[in-house]
Amino acid sequence: MCGIVGYIGNEDSKEILLKGLEKLEYRGYDSAGIALMNGEGVHIFKEKGRIADLRGGVDGSVFAHTGIGHTRWATHGVPSRLNAHPHKSTSGRFTLVHNGVIENYDILKREYLQGVSFKSDTDTEVIVQLVEHFVQEDLSVEEAFRKTLQLLKGSYALALLDEENSETIYVAKNKSPLLVGLGQDFNVVASDAMAMLQVTDQYVELMDKEMVIVTKESVTIQNLSGDEMERAPFTAELDASDIEKGTYPHYMLKEIDEQPVVIRKIIQKYQNEHGELTIDPAILDAINDADRLYIIAAGTSYHAGLVGKQFFEKMAKIPVEVHVASEFGYNMPLLSEKPLFIFISQSGETADSRAVLVNVKEMGYPTLTVTNVPGSTLSREADFTLLLYAGPEIAVASTKAYTAQLAVLAILAEVTASSRGMEFNFNLVHELGIVANAMVMLCNEKEEMEKIAYEFLTVTRNCFFIGRGIDFYVGLEGALKLKEISYIQAEGFAGGELKHGTIALIEEGTPVIALATQESVNLSIRGNVKEVAARGAYPCIISMRGLETDEDRFVLPSVHELLTPLISVVVLQLIAYYAALHRDCDVDKPRNLAKSVTVE
Repeated sequence: MCGIVGYIGNEDSKEILLKGLEKLEYRGYDSAGIALMNGEGVHIFKEKGRIADLRGGVDGSVFAHTGIGHTRWATHGVPSRLNAHPHKSTSGRFTLVHNGVIENYDILKREYLQGVSFKSDTDTEVIVQLVEHFVQEDLSVEEAFRKTLQLLKGSYALALLDEENSETIYVAKNKSPLLVGLGQDFNVVASDAMAMLQVTDQYVELMDKEMVIVTKESVTIQNLSGDEMERAPFTAELDASDIEKGTYPHYMLKEIDEQPVVIRKIIQKYQNEHGELTIDPAILDAINDADRLYIIAAGTSYHAGLVGKQFFEKMAKIPVEVHVASEFGYNMPLLSEKPLFIFISQSGETADSRAVLVNVKEMGYPTLTVTNVPGSTLSREADFTLLLYAGPEIAVASTKAYTAQLAVLAILAEVTASSRGMEFNFNLVHELGIVANAMVMLCNEKEEMEKIAYEFLTVTRNCFFIGRGIDFYVGLEGALKLKEISYIQAEGFAGGELKHGTIALIEEGTPVIALATQESVNLSIRGNVKEVAARGAYPCIISMRGLETDEDRFVLPSVHELLTPLISVVVLQLIAYYAALHRDCDVDKPRNLAKSVTVE
């Protein structure tokens, strides 16, 4: 699911592929593999675990000028060597790596591959077996690959080897990133330009539903009808921030798309060798010694703290207060006897939060920072740190750092609860995996989010977000995203508060985005929608599968009810992005804002 590399040329591909995979390690993965093709056939090496484990298992004596490699995060089938990529067809002729999710793989198995014995539990193996199936029906490899692509539903980035033709790599993509890099007497394939900057900075961007024939001398791009497409290469600049953006038009869009990878990486980073979630015991001791948690944050991180409060109180039964850092610093409330302070900051440099940190440390209270930047000021000065592992976030409007904060807070709450002997009817690792898959599905629905933005937000001067319970907190974040980058006056409100003043602002055509993901308040929030609609509002209901009605504008894939903020916010992020785009705003660098607020 996580990373693809490929090389065809005159050099030994082995080390190039391994180094490329190492550059993709930041994406998170559970297994890796490479396939090296020479005159003796295709040699496959794959391992569960790290690239270092794979490197140790590769036969150094194998020389091959053609090869492909892959890092995987398990979606279909457990992490294992058997399920790791590359995958081979039954005869061994074809070898494939794949990022993405094939939604109709079961149907394809039944319709075309009933006599095939599968070696793995992956959806990927269906693709390589289909190619072989159609070749056996007397299609050429190119025709068989194209026919297979026409049958696939879902997302994919693919690289295919044919043992009978060591001079070609067959490549295709749909909704998953993939580039072809150009060199002198060689060409490469990569999910991210950073993976192959060691050999080239010239790349060709691939579009969805395109197939590419790659040799060491040429790159031929075709659509699925077989028509050839011409496209000029671009230069991947060596500046680190530009490399991170790759071929995306904006950092924000790339960072939204990275959220599933970030969630998987967080799971990986906070698991032990037994697959159990784990937190530094000293942090757990500090939390368990406290009689109340005080979450201090600003902006998006404050909204994450509000959701985090729900995690701690519902899972660990610990009372939590959430405070805006700039207010707390000058108007400290009466504290409990044994408080623990948790500072949430994407950059770890937020000046208002640091002012509070300095103050409470002088008072002798324990402190924990949750941040994306190791070695940042808040990280250095707090007693403890939990990292987000979200990778650099360049866009001013935070997206992946917010969902990373929610995931880390959920893990912290769950591990704390477990340390107190509390039991749950769900497995958080499993549920966060479902969240990551749901995020992938939502990121593949960009066209629908753009339609919503166009329909509701193109000409409006304001917009309201309403929800109840945890949805209210997500609505606050959705409103912040919209106002940050589109400059639409947007506010989030608790649904029940509308009648206490806010409903006076409703005018004919006022867009109201309502979140309905919580069964306990589903009817209540729908009643609030009726109230604003009766006064001329234009409502857009975003609901959870299982709670939806015919009047809902968008239905989210089902996840555990407590974790709905991690996916409902993705929809709001994309709506805000497209609203800003339609208004010709500077998405990544909105006016008057900075990424790190380093002054009070």
